[in-house]
Amino acid sequence: MSTQVFVLAILALAVGMPVTLAMIGEIAKRHIKFKERRLELMADKTAEKAAQYAAQVERLEQRMRVLERIATDKGVTLADQIEGLRDEPKLAAPVNEELN
Repeated sequence: MSTQVFVLAILALAVGMPVTLAMIGEIAKRHIKFKERRLELMADKTAEKAAQYAAQVERLEQRMRVLERIATDKGVTLADQIEGLRDEPKLAAPVNEELN
């Protein structure tokens, strides 16, 4: 009887080990694929944010160039124009005739 148990144990190990190892290998492959996909999505999201930030920086740089041009081109007259705007009387807001 012990010989039969020993043979069955050897057969179980001979069949069970490769099946178990194949299952563990498949689980590991799926886990690695999942991690890779998550990293790809994170990289895409990061690249998209970087592009948005670059566009925002470009817009701010353009605005700064305009402000620099205004400040350097107008010189002293710019301050006079600003003061002139402060001195002008405020105009009444136009009435929208379509609402009446």
